Amino acid sequence: MAKNFKRKDFIKNISSQTGYSSNFSKKLLNDLIEIFIDNIKKGNLILKNVGSFKLIKKAKRLGRNPKTGEEFVITSRKSVSFTASKNILEKLNKFI
Repeated sequence: MAKNFKRKDFIKNISSQTGYSSNFSKKLLNDLIEIFIDNIKKGNLILKNVGSFKLIKKAKRLGRNPKTGEEFVITSRKSVSFTASKNILEKLNKFI
């Protein structure tokens, strides 16, 4: 069964693989996320041999509660789409 990968798990992995302290690994991860956010806000973020992040603007639409059938308005919002590179997809497909 798949396990959700939490931020603290990511920090533990960085710390154990690099030998950095967990506080430094936490700062490193937070700074990396901020860099990603800043670059995605400017437009598309393309990481060579990893993939690309794209900012998507979703329009306002009508939604429905599946339990009650009640309709409500889903506000317009921004979302991020990730497309993996061919390199990553090839490596992942070797395990299938």
